[in-house]
Amino acid sequence: MIRVRFLGTAAARPTVRRNVSGIAVQREGESFLWDCGEGTQRQIMRYGTGFSFAHIFITHAHADHLLGLPGLLRTMGLQGREEEMTVYGPVGTEATLHAAVRLGAERMAFPVEVKGLAPGRRVDFDGWAVQAFHAEHGVPALGYALVEEARPGRFDVEAARRMGIPEGPLFGRLHRGEAIEVGGRVISPEDVVGQPRPGRKVVYSGDTRPTREAVQMAMGADLLIHEATFGAGEGRRARETRHSTAAEAAGVAARARVRELVLTHLSARYSETPARLEEQARAVFPASRVARDGLELEIGYRD
Repeated sequence: MIRVRFLGTAAARPTVRRNVSGIAVQREGESFLWDCGEGTQRQIMRYGTGFSFAHIFITHAHADHLLGLPGLLRTMGLQGREEEMTVYGPVGTEATLHAAVRLGAERMAFPVEVKGLAPGRRVDFDGWAVQAFHAEHGVPALGYALVEEARPGRFDVEAARRMGIPEGPLFGRLHRGEAIEVGGRVISPEDVVGQPRPGRKVVYSGDTRPTREAVQMAMGADLLIHEATFGAGEGRRARETRHSTAAEAAGVAARARVRELVLTHLSARYSETPARLEEQARAVFPASRVARDGLELEIGYRD
């Protein structure tokens, strides 16, 4: 199961009900953060996501997306953490990220490495990856996508039985893509295993104007998390500040044919009236909603 927990959904500054940017993602026991605005460590405690993150992916070097790093890392050290942490961000922002990591700590209690990522680069894990893509925000900025490898096709048990294949280890070998021999006959995986099934995809836009790269990365995604700093009537302001409106975010979702769109990074002016943004997005892409702090989504397989 993939779980996405919104730790902060406000733009620029926190409000009474919304902290600034932070998203915790858990996949089959592994977890990481997308962005770490100030107060993220308290949101982690508040919503019970735990502190076991080994990777933090920062979209860009604006304060509301990274100033939570000093406190979070300090807390982890005081809790006795020894495992290494890696903080990623756009190429060119490494010095800023290093400064944030070191702020307030005479020495780090555990190793922290900072790495710059260029658009198109990916960080590979076992069976999945986090891939960086270009975001348009007037400064070096990235969006990120959790992309799983394709899964093996469905195993046709009845077909295997008709071929006289004994149940047990041979079934497993075929499902893993190995040919086997039974009674002098060579049986290929294609004889009993269907077409590969797509893995899951979760995409986070970061702060950005709507872009072709976001549409391409989000194509067919199970979940698109897109910033929606502004609403209708604020298009000029969105363009000036390199942000998106709710309707523009919905346009990205519609073009990418995603399953669901969740809007985040709301301006304080919409903090108490998020339904306005939701309505505007749904007029373009019906499967839209606005995130709130603490919202948890579970993304299962489609089949």
